[in-house]
Amino acid sequence: MKVEFWFIGKTNETYLEAGMGIYEKRLRRYLPFQVQCLPDVRQAGNLAPEQLKTKEGEAILSKIKPEDLLVLLDEKGQSFTSEGFARYVEQQLSGSKHRLIFLVGGAYGFSGEVYQRADAKLALSAMTFSHQMVRLFFLEQLYRAMTILRGEPYHNT
Repeated sequence: MKVEFWFIGKTNETYLEAGMGIYEKRLRRYLPFQVQCLPDVRQAGNLAPEQLKTKEGEAILSKIKPEDLLVLLDEKGQSFTSEGFARYVEQQLSGSKHRLIFLVGGAYGFSGEVYQRADAKLALSAMTFSHQMVRLFFLEQLYRAMTILRGEPYHNT
């Protein structure tokens, strides 16, 4: 199964880009992995938050296939320890879906239609993080999960 990590809009901070690049490269040693940056909605500043979420949702849903497993990174999602998340990833990878897509929404979250299509929701923390910082945090946790599954020492260092 291919694993993809999607998010809306470019990452503005170079330190976040650099960190993301490190974990993207590391993850490709463990599994077929791809990062996809979905373009920002045009004229987003002229839209109300609900309108923006709707437009972002339309762009997301146009790229999702019925055979994809869609996991939203959402503050109201299920929380795991790092070991629990590793087991969750392992279970999903052994499933019958073609792609496992983890998705970070825009600044205002997801549209109702995206929530309806989602197969699961995952919370990284009870705290709120910027949608750009979550990108780096998630990639590190996915890498950590892969090292846990392989019994490698990264998790304990």
